[in-house]
Amino acid sequence: MSYAQSARRVALDVIMAVRESDAYANLLLPVHLERAKLSSADAGLATELTYGTLRMQGYYDAVIAQAAGRAVSKIDPPVLDVLRLATHQLLSMRVPSHAAVDESVRLAKTIGSRSAVGFVNAVLRAITKHDAETWRERVIGAAGSGEEALALAYSHPLWVTRAFRQVLVAEGREAELEGLLAADNVPARVSVAALPGFSDAADIDVTPSEYSPIGGALREGDPAKNPAIASGRARVQDEGSQIAALALSRARPIEAGESWLDMCAGPGGKAALLAAEALQGGAALTANELVPARAKLVRNALAVFDAPPEVWEKDGVDIGEEFPNQFDRILLDAPCTGLGALRRRPEARWRKQPGDVAQLGAIQTALLKSALSALKPGGVLAYVTCSPHAAETKAIVGSVLRKVEGVTKMDTPAVVQSFSKAELDLPEATHVQLWPHRHGTDAMFIQLLVKADA
Repeated sequence: MSYAQSARRVALDVIMAVRESDAYANLLLPVHLERAKLSSADAGLATELTYGTLRMQGYYDAVIAQAAGRAVSKIDPPVLDVLRLATHQLLSMRVPSHAAVDESVRLAKTIGSRSAVGFVNAVLRAITKHDAETWRERVIGAAGSGEEALALAYSHPLWVTRAFRQVLVAEGREAELEGLLAADNVPARVSVAALPGFSDAADIDVTPSEYSPIGGALREGDPAKNPAIASGRARVQDEGSQIAALALSRARPIEAGESWLDMCAGPGGKAALLAAEALQGGAALTANELVPARAKLVRNALAVFDAPPEVWEKDGVDIGEEFPNQFDRILLDAPCTGLGALRRRPEARWRKQPGDVAQLGAIQTALLKSALSALKPGGVLAYVTCSPHAAETKAIVGSVLRKVEGVTKMDTPAVVQSFSKAELDLPEATHVQLWPHRHGTDAMFIQLLVKADA
């Protein structure tokens, strides 16, 4: 077996595991790469094959359906995985057509019947009859609407495309939809946060972030081998997540003795940043994470501190009743669909369904009510989601504030601009909505809330 075939086999194994067992590609791929002992070049090939295929799956399915003359739902799933992997090579990589077809036929022999091998060969030969631009025109031409054409061309579920459009329309930025969808298909750079009091950007050897005062982009190399990151003095963390945590810690000057809560802290990146900020200001952070495995990750993230913050394993919905009026500042980084981080999780867009939004909305509402109960009079709360979906952001805040008296929205853009290194392009609103196409961050939503004094 050639090295290139090994890279393709690794990619196929990961893609099949994502489909069959809901595995996470970013967690599984490194394990497979280590096991395969690939060269750095072939590990890079396997990575591009895996992430590129998963990311553009919807578009490739449209191509395959036309080339095969049948719906992809009629194709055996393992065979479809091989076809998707091959289509990525044929249409999005500089892989010679004969090599992509031949190696993919070999893969088909390992997972399908003789008829499946012939089918794979025939479909791929059909795909090679047109170049990438022609296939794009054919797929878009078959779309039922302009919105569907964008969804297909940029490989997003139609319901996600519509949800993004709705938010951009509300901002008066509908024309940015195509740019947003395109940005979701560009792998995110490795962003790093230097924990205040522990390190700085110069210490990590990064290109300084455009907005975050504590961030940077890793210039090259494996983050795990960076001394500052390996020691816990710096963390791999999206710039948007840094801004979300800093919005709470820098909403107003810290008074010594303040008590802070990170209500849904797993896996611990924002908790570590808040703990560092709290330590410098004489405040104390408590972190909470319901899922034991994620609570362990939070403890690991906080291990760099001489006296690590306490980590609870409580249901956040109950905290407001158990600890009423206890905390000066609360971060509620609510469980959400994660539609704002599609650059980092290529398979996530295919996992979520519209029904997930309503289900999560009930949880988000309950958590926000609980957090407001736990907030001291005069305290500040940051409601954060890594999703721009209106039903997970403005709608949740609005519905809760209609039922809870004495809570007002804080001018969140003003707070964020007060510490941002550069002017953020933000529409007029009380919340901050970051975007990958506009800010180079995950699509984080941030709304600061203030509880009235008693």
